[in-house]
Amino acid sequence: MIDASIKHDLHEISSKLTNLRGSLDLDLKQEMILNFEEKMAVPNFWDDTEKAQSLIAELNAVKSSIDEYEKLQLEYDDVAMMVELADEEEDESLVDEIVQTVKAIMKRLNDFELGLLLSGPYDKSNAILELHPGAGGTESQDWGEMLLRMYTRWAEKNGFKVETMDYLAGDEAGIKSVTLLIKGFNAYGYLKAEKGVHRLVRISPFDSSGRRHTSFVSCDVVPEITEDTEVEIRTEDLKIDTYRATGAGGQHINTTDSAVRITHIPSGVVVTSQAERSQIKNRNWAMTALRSKLVERKLEEQAKELAEIRGEQSDIAWGSQIRSYVFHPYSMVKDHRTSVETGNIGAVMDGDLNAFIDGYLRSQLKVESE
Repeated sequence: MIDASIKHDLHEISSKLTNLRGSLDLDLKQEMILNFEEKMAVPNFWDDTEKAQSLIAELNAVKSSIDEYEKLQLEYDDVAMMVELADEEEDESLVDEIVQTVKAIMKRLNDFELGLLLSGPYDKSNAILELHPGAGGTESQDWGEMLLRMYTRWAEKNGFKVETMDYLAGDEAGIKSVTLLIKGFNAYGYLKAEKGVHRLVRISPFDSSGRRHTSFVSCDVVPEITEDTEVEIRTEDLKIDTYRATGAGGQHINTTDSAVRITHIPSGVVVTSQAERSQIKNRNWAMTALRSKLVERKLEEQAKELAEIRGEQSDIAWGSQIRSYVFHPYSMVKDHRTSVETGNIGAVMDGDLNAFIDGYLRSQLKVESE
């Protein structure tokens, strides 16, 4: 007799496959494949090598997703039939094979889901992450530095490289702001889950009376956009200032005007860079950051329009935190978007964020499939 938990797992696999079929839109993807193949059959297809290779890569990605889904569906059908056969004939010899097969399908299905979650146009890009403490002076600035350490640890544990592109120290402790470039495959795909306001509740080490304080830090994440084809940036729309760097950086600090601040006048977006000794390098990176922010703003406007069409309401005010970190009177970190929580706050502050990231990404998949 097959254990009830195995049948429960089979039911979950069936539900996931049904939802995935809707989100994949297999009929549309089949049409896309036919369209791609027609373009590839044109005699001058290889005249533009770069465009041709891009088209082939897109075709392979579409085919790969369809093939993997169909393999998973076929394997599910096979094991479901084995379960039915084992129940009818009361054949205990099939149980071990069924258990192992169901576990293998579940793992591949979860991996496949994660691959779909990171299939956005910029998910594979490097990420530009900014931290900005809110009101509260030293207390919130110290919280900003704690988050800086948390994200740096997360990146190191997950094989990403971190570069500090801009750093403004706090007056007594912590930071006033920091900009990180986190480099690696799917860096933005993962870290987009961290965008929002992070709230800390603790007994402040800076309060001699030992009172409890609440602090806020805003985390902004955009993909690094290195091509200028996504948005038009006119020279006359830019205000470029140079100044002496103020952060850690060696002997060149405060000796040359190497730091760069660029203001995009139409949008009001401001970016700064002081990580390099060269003003030219800082300017080039600031332009990349500006381009990335403008592309992200464009995407947010499109998402807002779609939300209005759907009748959705979203509050992105400063007080609408995405996650709370409570050090006192109890220990807990809770994501308010997904209800994922843990009492191991030390592990979280040491970079253990994957449960929160995974929970957010999967919640987005559910929204898209509804």
